[in-house]
Amino acid sequence: MHGGALTGWLLMALCAVSGAYCLLRARTGTPQERRTARSEALMGFGMAAMAVPAAVLSPPDWAWAVYAVLFGVAALRALLPALRGGHHLHHLVGSLAMVYMAVAMAPAITGSGGGGHAGHGAAAGAGGLPLLTGALLVYYAFYVLGSAGRLLPGTVLAPAGGTGGGRGPGGFGGGTDGRPELTTACRLTMGIGMFAMLLTL
Repeated sequence: MHGGALTGWLLMALCAVSGAYCLLRARTGTPQERRTARSEALMGFGMAAMAVPAAVLSPPDWAWAVYAVLFGVAALRALLPALRGGHHLHHLVGSLAMVYMAVAMAPAITGSGGGGHAGHGAAAGAGGLPLLTGALLVYYAFYVLGSAGRLLPGTVLAPAGGTGGGRGPGGFGGGTDGRPELTTACRLTMGIGMFAMLLTL
């Protein structure tokens, strides 16, 4: 990954921990909350896998096609719920961003003879579309700022089980579990991770 092995390890650890917490959240709550938590767990673990330093694991060329198909299916599943807005729209954007990164990295790997996660490095520049990458960077910058704002002291949170004020970080829908600040922190972590990975395209 561009930025060195330490950056890759840190990003991998943060995304893996976030994914694990989302799996724990998936055990309780309403069916919609569990579905949301599973989607976020998939995103966290997928990002963790993509962030593994190349010195440790160089995935085969077909791995990027698997990523693209996996998150393409996730995007299709999020499409209808996303029409209702809320956090489902963010899931759709995130899944499509993962498909985009996987497709953008694939030519760098096949062209370099198996550079592994070098797709996160300078070689991937030819695979990304600057306008699309820029739009995603702007989106995730605002998402991260919105999520961070909700963690500041004095931020008004909706009462547990309440129907009002259910909007979360950046207005994309908040968690209604008993620990909304941890849910927001996980989403913030994954937003930062996505922003960091997009910067390397």
